[in-house]
Amino acid sequence: MSGSKIEIQKLQQSNYEQLIVAMKAAYSNWGGDVWSERAIKKLLSVFPEGQLIVMAEGKVVGCALSILVKYDDFGDEHTYKQITANYSFSTHNTNGNVLYGIEIFIHPDYRGMRLGRRLYDARKELCEKHNLKAIVFGGRIPNYHKYADTLSPKEYIQKVKHAEIFDPVLSFQLSNDFHVKKVLMGYIPEDEESLEYATLLQWDNVYYVLNQREAFSVRRSVRLGLVQWKMRLYDSIEELFQQAEYFVDAISSYKADFAVFPEYFNGPLMAQFEGMSEAEAIRAMSRYTDQITKKFSQLAVSYNVNIIAGSMPMYDGTSLKNVGHLCHRNGDIEIYEKLHVTPDEEKYWGLKGGDKLKVFDTDAGKIGILICYDVEFPELSRLLADEGMQILFVPYLTDTQNAYLRVRLCAQARAIENECFVAITGSVGNLPKVENMDIQYSQSAVFTPSDFAFPSNAIKSEATANTEMILIADVDLKLLDELHSYGSVRNLKDRRKDFYELKKL
Repeated sequence: MSGSKIEIQKLQQSNYEQLIVAMKAAYSNWGGDVWSERAIKKLLSVFPEGQLIVMAEGKVVGCALSILVKYDDFGDEHTYKQITANYSFSTHNTNGNVLYGIEIFIHPDYRGMRLGRRLYDARKELCEKHNLKAIVFGGRIPNYHKYADTLSPKEYIQKVKHAEIFDPVLSFQLSNDFHVKKVLMGYIPEDEESLEYATLLQWDNVYYVLNQREAFSVRRSVRLGLVQWKMRLYDSIEELFQQAEYFVDAISSYKADFAVFPEYFNGPLMAQFEGMSEAEAIRAMSRYTDQITKKFSQLAVSYNVNIIAGSMPMYDGTSLKNVGHLCHRNGDIEIYEKLHVTPDEEKYWGLKGGDKLKVFDTDAGKIGILICYDVEFPELSRLLADEGMQILFVPYLTDTQNAYLRVRLCAQARAIENECFVAITGSVGNLPKVENMDIQYSQSAVFTPSDFAFPSNAIKSEATANTEMILIADVDLKLLDELHSYGSVRNLKDRRKDFYELKKL
């Protein structure tokens, strides 16, 4: 059989006799009836695409039958006869949102060849093709009768899940990414091996879009433009604007969705307050923050690119904070704050930590923004990931290589543990006449999770160290959807919420 040709095909009425032979062999201990020719004919008339067979050596050796249903019409409490309308299949609905599996089997002579997996994969492709929410079916637990005297159905399912007990049906379904929703009683009265119990199983389509018309308009590839900014002295704020607009213009010409600036990119403006103390100079520079924010918002609209305007000092007369602004290309402006200030920021400038943390909805996905030191605290990124963050942006300012590496290595960890993309960018060069901002070190980069669909080193792209430049990188959000459900490891799903928790006060 190793050299036989294996094919997944659509079931034809002419396959009926071979189908029944395979079914009888697969269910040698089954007490119920086999599929009638009339029932198969009805299934082929209402949903021919959903009836699949496996062909090997020119004959039928496996089968998967299904219908479409509006699942809310039935809910989780239903029997096999109810979902099939007593085998009349009048419950099939061409506008249904769930693919309901009503049969799957493999001839025992062909087991161990992963043919069942092929049928499940074909069903998943069908589910995605028709933009269906999920695949659902009731599954037998044929070995349960061996343990019924000592285990409840729930206990039995848990032991199968933890590989303490092998069940030829449930073990296979769990290995194919289906999860148990609940235990059904009286699902198939003829199923003596399962003692009439069944597991209600579900596989979720991560590509499902509620509005079918939107399914073809949602962009999943996002282009990032990171500005590795060189610190230089400016004679006026107009010169800073000229340099900033140059970068926004260039990034926009590459059709990027985001232009990202570093932390304290406006630091050169502090040089004009050279005679003041460091604390006084940064407060004086904060007078420009509103003007710069308005300018960046105008650039975002004019150049059709969302701008993450690094960070700037904001002083309200009593407290000084390090804040940034997300300037949407539709004209909206949102603010984010640095929550953890460094010892130097507190010592030399009297900076206070903010209290704003949120995920931002943009036209290119859900994003989070943490300023420099904040990325070294993993709790913040996890809170954002729990709210659906797909891309984390980290504008930073680091003076030495070891300071930079703290930010970089923590950012890489955040990408892996939160199954998201992380983009970091900072400033380079030297800045005379500005105390506490005299040297800078940067190598902008975009990091990815670490799995087969991503670069082997988990680095999408990185800039040349200590060189003024733009880094352009594309990230595919579809890969994150797949990773969340089918990754080699699943950090978000596998967190032990029964053992510990993280919450925002």
